[in-house]
Amino acid sequence: MRSRKIQVDGPVAGVDEAGRGPLAGPVVAAAVVLHPERPVDGLADSKKLSAARREQLALEIRQQALAWSVAWSDRAEIDAKNILAATMLAMRRAILGLRVVPVAVQVDGNRLPDLAFFGYTLPGEAIVAGDSRVASISAASILAKTTRDKIMIDMDALFPGYEFARHKGYGTQLHRDQLQQHGPCDQHRRSFAPVRVAS
Repeated sequence: MRSRKIQVDGPVAGVDEAGRGPLAGPVVAAAVVLHPERPVDGLADSKKLSAARREQLALEIRQQALAWSVAWSDRAEIDAKNILAATMLAMRRAILGLRVVPVAVQVDGNRLPDLAFFGYTLPGEAIVAGDSRVASISAASILAKTTRDKIMIDMDALFPGYEFARHKGYGTQLHRDQLQQHGPCDQHRRSFAPVRVAS
């Protein structure tokens, strides 16, 4: 996997998110600057990896990366702003959380978050399918996915009856059935139609 258009000298951060589609829980973003002398083998789009492999790679990324950061927008922000704006905000927070200031960012998808920081705008590139084409974006997708899964597993204990640990908040038939049976909990996204109908 290689970087594409951005040609700069210095650390480039890869950025990706997890959780735009679910009916409950936060949307989580991660930013990763890989270390040029400590590569992480086996990076790929997080959706194409088993849960066990994702966890193993997430540990390696945290240990080997030059810098990494994870941030999110919670359910209330998603409902107040809309999912796209909340996702962009989570990405911006993840970039701000890096302990190394990148000279540019590469983001999975076709949109960039606000990259103006303290009077300076970072160069940015949006890359469709970047999580399978750029190593740092793959790393970010793995951190975002594993972090969000952990949040939803913890949420399962706080809101029993929805089985968040199984479906992670996605709109599976099991989740929709539980939503109809119990109604939405505090972590359900009221701005999403299936939740609105069940309210």
